[in-house]
Amino acid sequence: MWVGEKLRRWMHNRNATSHTVRFVAVPATPPSHVPSHPPSRRLIWLLTIATGASVANLYYNQPLLSDIARTFHASSRATGAIATLTQAGYAVGLLLFVPLGDVIERRRLIVTLLCCVTGALLLAAVGPTLGVVAAASFAIGVTTVVPQLILPFAAGLAPPAMRGRVVGHVVSGLLVGILAGRAVAGVVNDLAGWRAMYVAAAGAMLALALLLRAVLPVSRPAVVASYGALVRSLGTLFRGEPVIRDAALLGALIFAAFSAFWTTLAFRLQEPPLHSGSAVAGAFGLIGLVGAGVAPLAGRRADRRRPRATIGLALLGNVAAWLVLLVFGHTLWGIGVGVLLLDAATQAAQVSNQARVYALPVEAHSRFNTIYMVCYFIGGSLGSAVAVLAWSAFRWNGVCAVALTSLLLAYGVYLARRGRHDL
Repeated sequence: MWVGEKLRRWMHNRNATSHTVRFVAVPATPPSHVPSHPPSRRLIWLLTIATGASVANLYYNQPLLSDIARTFHASSRATGAIATLTQAGYAVGLLLFVPLGDVIERRRLIVTLLCCVTGALLLAAVGPTLGVVAAASFAIGVTTVVPQLILPFAAGLAPPAMRGRVVGHVVSGLLVGILAGRAVAGVVNDLAGWRAMYVAAAGAMLALALLLRAVLPVSRPAVVASYGALVRSLGTLFRGEPVIRDAALLGALIFAAFSAFWTTLAFRLQEPPLHSGSAVAGAFGLIGLVGAGVAPLAGRRADRRRPRATIGLALLGNVAAWLVLLVFGHTLWGIGVGVLLLDAATQAAQVSNQARVYALPVEAHSRFNTIYMVCYFIGGSLGSAVAVLAWSAFRWNGVCAVALTSLLLAYGVYLARRGRHDL
């Protein structure tokens, strides 16, 4: 059945005062029973490791930017475009590929994308000009969408009462990949140069593709649809479900502030009074690993309470982090404390938002996740771009102003919609 026909199957599923409607997809096969037991720990750990290893591709470049700039004799503004293009490419990849998780076999799609990102990483490694490296970075972003295919898969394996916990476990792998990726990139860059980091990442992705091809279970598509109709259905889902609109806007504004920090950190560290290199920038990623422990806790809290309430607390944590970075960002210890707060608060918000997304109809999980993550990374790319401009004009104070403005806007959205979309 085509998605165009399915979109007419809507139902009112809120109280009598609400006019909200939700998309009810007709599955390709009769829906199976709701899981009553969590998936095996072995499978969840495999999905968690794969998520972390693949998402790291998006963040290897951040501690390398100052060295890439020196290689090509480029300005911080020109080199900062690499981080922006990587995140923008990720948003494009989410839009192009993640919806396919509802209609084609996920294992095959994951393995194919891992092979594609291997090629993009190799292109970045041998790029003779900054333009080629920037284009390859965009391609890396487009093809590094495997984590967003894994997350709906993991959520669908868990019973509703434990879904937040399972999502939190896999998201903790996402955080470890993000932060450890920065740390590994800083060390490899100091030992062998930034090009070696891209070569090593390409080898890791090829190995991961072979492992998942051998171990990952086959998953049946949720619906039958043409690709064009599937993509068009994203707009209908976005218009029809206020929870996804609320989660997407909050996520985008929070991630904009998060990206502003990591995109400009390498530039901040190399200036007085810090005079530090890429290894130190990567080391702050290891400090932020403490935040990985927050993701499962936030997931458990989302199982017990309305997850949107956790987002309000996470916003306060983000604001506190940036106030620390504003006042004490001229010291390494001040940046360290800021990183701890920033990563913990951001991940708490992310897990809570994704628990809301996966509480929506399961037949459209990949598409709901697409909508959320596209908005999320559009926010991140805009945060990176504006932060680089602010750094060029006003240095660290400008970056802090950009991040705090984004968070205050997010808190305004949170308060304005409080009580209406508390799922």
